[in-house]
Amino acid sequence: MSFYQRHAFICANQASDGSPSCQDHNAMAMVKYAKNRLKELGLFGPGKVRLNKSGCMGRCAIGPVMVVYPEGTWYTYVDKDDLEEIIQEHLLNGREVERLKV
Repeated sequence: MSFYQRHAFICANQASDGSPSCQDHNAMAMVKYAKNRLKELGLFGPGKVRLNKSGCMGRCAIGPVMVVYPEGTWYTYVDKDDLEEIIQEHLLNGREVERLKV
């Protein structure tokens, strides 16, 4: 068994050349929100879920983006409500959120 049940990455990249990037959509605040929610729900830590910010994942055109492993499911989101849905459905209950998948 893996050290974590799931590992999620939220892109928090800020492009230095001014091109579109996930940080243009307040990605760092979304990382903080998601980590805090996982902790509140008792989902954060070994044997559960690990969430990390990442650098560019090469999907700027559809950003902001998040990917969840081991499934390899890619999501885009607009706000905290979308992230909350991913947390509740995918990270807590193992059901992918079809409307947010990319």
